[in-house]
Amino acid sequence: MTLKIYGIAASRTSRPLWVAQELGLAYEHIAQVYEGGATHTPAFLALNPNGHIPVIDDDGIIVWESMACALYLAERYQAADGSSLAAQNHAERAEILRWTFWAVTECEKDALSFLMHRVAMAEARRRPELALQADRRLAPVLQVLEQHLQGRSYIAGERFTVADICVASVLAWVQRADAMAACPRLADWLQRCTARPAQLQVRVMARNRVQA
Repeated sequence: MTLKIYGIAASRTSRPLWVAQELGLAYEHIAQVYEGGATHTPAFLALNPNGHIPVIDDDGIIVWESMACALYLAERYQAADGSSLAAQNHAERAEILRWTFWAVTECEKDALSFLMHRVAMAEARRRPELALQADRRLAPVLQVLEQHLQGRSYIAGERFTVADICVASVLAWVQRADAMAACPRLADWLQRCTARPAQLQVRVMARNRVQA
């Protein structure tokens, strides 16, 4: 087995894991935690000098940054039946790239703030005003994707691609936000993405912190 994915599923490592599960790839999942300086050992820093998960080692090709890992796997591999999550033409590639970067630059910071201060952190540590501010900032941003999804089922073309994985992996953090409630097309698309068997398997891995 030449493909290794480092990182726990309860992190941004869920993105390349989701791609791998969708494609039915054979891979070794090294459930590398990030707490307590675990990603700052000499061995791990040799893989990613930034000291973050995820990291992919594809027979000596090293990739880090979660979105880059997801995009790389989609471009590199197909499913056994020949299906692909990657672009089939330049128009699809443009959609995949622009919406993936949109998720990172326009959504992720506020989505993470909402998640942490509304859901994830211990209640005593939450600052509800930060979740509210993030929700309000996301409202006009999410409307951009809401309009894009008018008359289409998925982000790039009429099939599920890595763009849907990259964007859904961020927007899943704000399913409880008021901003999401105002976007019915986006909410329907997100529900379909997160209900896919591959994503459900990654969520099981995240809950159990188990290897694939």
